[in-house]
Amino acid sequence: MTFPSPTSALPPVGGVVPASKTDLDVMRCLVCDIRNRSLCNSMDEEGLAALAHSSRQLILPPSTTIIEEGEPALAFFNVTRGTVKLFKSLPDGRRQITGFADAGQFLGLSTAQTYSFGAETVDNVRLCRFMRPQLETLLSDYPTFERSLLAAVTDKLAEAQEQMLLLGRKTAREKVATFLLDRMKAFHLTANRLQEAETLASVPMTRVDIADYLGLTIETVSRTISAFRRDHLIASAENHRIRILSVATLANIASGQKAE
Repeated sequence: MTFPSPTSALPPVGGVVPASKTDLDVMRCLVCDIRNRSLCNSMDEEGLAALAHSSRQLILPPSTTIIEEGEPALAFFNVTRGTVKLFKSLPDGRRQITGFADAGQFLGLSTAQTYSFGAETVDNVRLCRFMRPQLETLLSDYPTFERSLLAAVTDKLAEAQEQMLLLGRKTAREKVATFLLDRMKAFHLTANRLQEAETLASVPMTRVDIADYLGLTIETVSRTISAFRRDHLIASAENHRIRILSVATLANIASGQKAE
């Protein structure tokens, strides 16, 4: 798998030009806009420097393969901007999308020798890549980082259980409502201006991807979203976003309750 070269320069911060590549690495972590919402938030100054020196930043365009299912699990990724879709391949060549990773989430951690899933960028994505030996050293040297990673893994297991419920028991309206509310929560966590983002859902993926993720047809997804618009529950916004006009009603639909 071939990636674009890691970014080799960042603009100076506060008029100070870093003196070396090492300084650039640390500066990259210090100015990262999702630092406080990522695995890095548990690291002190020394740990953050070690984290910076062990990683490389990649900026990737849409539809770039990050992880290939079945390939050697040589790297671990922390998403710092954009959205990545995760999927499993079926024997007949089809793909089942199992989730979407947004800024602050990680990809590729595995005790196995190969990746059990694939990952591809949905839009322009920025991420930090850790090669497996460097990651193992960090986990050994910094127990707080290891605990943060364990907590993140636990959250991923909870998300997997929610996905099983989503696919197995919910109706089409409940699935689409749940999806939109989840995308609203994800955008709220990563937006810089939280007040303005409270009712916005970031939906950069295609209807095909949404249908695949929810276990529905494209027509059903489109029909359901159109119905939500007609009922004034949602409205279109700029930059692949949807505004939730009635969070409470959509939450009732998602939970299987009748809308008031």
